[in-house]
Amino acid sequence: MKTVIAGAGPTGLLLAGDLAAAGADVTVLERRGGESNLTRAFAVHARTLEQFDARGIAEDVIATGTKVARLRLFGDVAVNLGALRSRFNYVLITPQYNVERILEERALKAGARIVRGTTVTGLTQDAQGVAVQTDGDAYEADYLVGADGARSGVRQALGLDFPGRAVVRSLMLADVRLAEPPADAISVSAVGSAFAFVAPFGDGWYRIFAWNRDHQVADGAPLDVEEVRGTVEAAFGTDFGLGECRWLSRFHSDERQVERYRTGRVFLAGDAAHVHSPAGGQGMNTGLQDAANLGWKLAAAGAGWAPDGLLDSYHAERHAVGKLVLRTSGGLIRLALLQSRAARTGRDALAGLALHVPAVQRKLTGTVSGLGIDYEHAARQEDVGLGGVRLYELLRAGRHVLLAPQAPAGYDDRLVHAAHERCVLVRPDGYTAWTGTQGDLPVALRASLGAPR
Repeated sequence: MKTVIAGAGPTGLLLAGDLAAAGADVTVLERRGGESNLTRAFAVHARTLEQFDARGIAEDVIATGTKVARLRLFGDVAVNLGALRSRFNYVLITPQYNVERILEERALKAGARIVRGTTVTGLTQDAQGVAVQTDGDAYEADYLVGADGARSGVRQALGLDFPGRAVVRSLMLADVRLAEPPADAISVSAVGSAFAFVAPFGDGWYRIFAWNRDHQVADGAPLDVEEVRGTVEAAFGTDFGLGECRWLSRFHSDERQVERYRTGRVFLAGDAAHVHSPAGGQGMNTGLQDAANLGWKLAAAGAGWAPDGLLDSYHAERHAVGKLVLRTSGGLIRLALLQSRAARTGRDALAGLALHVPAVQRKLTGTVSGLGIDYEHAARQEDVGLGGVRLYELLRAGRHVLLAPQAPAGYDDRLVHAAHERCVLVRPDGYTAWTGTQGDLPVALRASLGAPR
């Protein structure tokens, strides 16, 4: 199976690695001519780390960043991630380029090719495949995936709208050193017209998001460190000894989602399919989950055993999640940017009370971390020990994992069996495909994996 992926960001690289590891012929087209350290994303949530664990790269990613289990929001409102039901009960703070580097190494090692300095300009497709036009060469593929960002050339070539609007303008972003950093690892504050967010990378540098309601300018307007410093001081009452700055950027944040994630043999993923506010740090993570969902389904189609409707299930499952993330991140940013003192006081009081209710805390942390997000017919499967090996270690084969008393015949090319008293079929992306009894297993396997060899 030949697959072309537009975009060598985290979404495209994870997908490329998955497909190449499954034996597909994979070409990644990236408009950037060289590696860039400029990045807005910096948070890797628990569910994403579980996906990395299922690919054997979680520890490599974790080694690049700082684990944060406690977040302070709006004054004294605290969120504790330590109670998350996962080996990764924290958020990892690391620049996106670290994630990209590790995913790129994995994809190249698996046999994927990356072509840089090229942009998709058009496409045509029929029942047999997709012809991809770029500003350089042309490519033929069985499938095309657009993971090429908010201005996706693939989405534009499909003629699909990207409905939505700007949710916040003139956000300032800076990577700085702080002589007197906040006591809590991640801190957020909003006072009057100023909002600021501070998080540590763990190497002496800190990521700052800042926003000034009274100074709304275009993305290209000049930005200096004094503007950032003043906004941080207005929000927190201190600038934390803000000193050296290695990067400054001004941008706006949109809320948009394409109506269809699949059009024939062409799929959209990551920012090409959905963009939203940076609140909650869910952008990169949501795109990586798109890739984890789509990769094994395309591999199954290429291997010839995909059941009817499997490729359509990508849109059915991930579009709903994208809508949830837009709603969650949009709600968080609107709460953060409340204008009146009375509204902010009420927000702080209500949030403090609500987060003392265990069910509310679990819902919030489950949604933001991704651990609490299930699909309509597939729930997240927690990692379990299986006699010296963990479930997520078995998922590294890129196949379904069957937990059952006895192994079935004819499916060794599609699943890994582990002896267990229960019968559970776990998808390659770590969600349950089926639970039942040994007697029902043959029918269940045909429904999920097609006919046996």
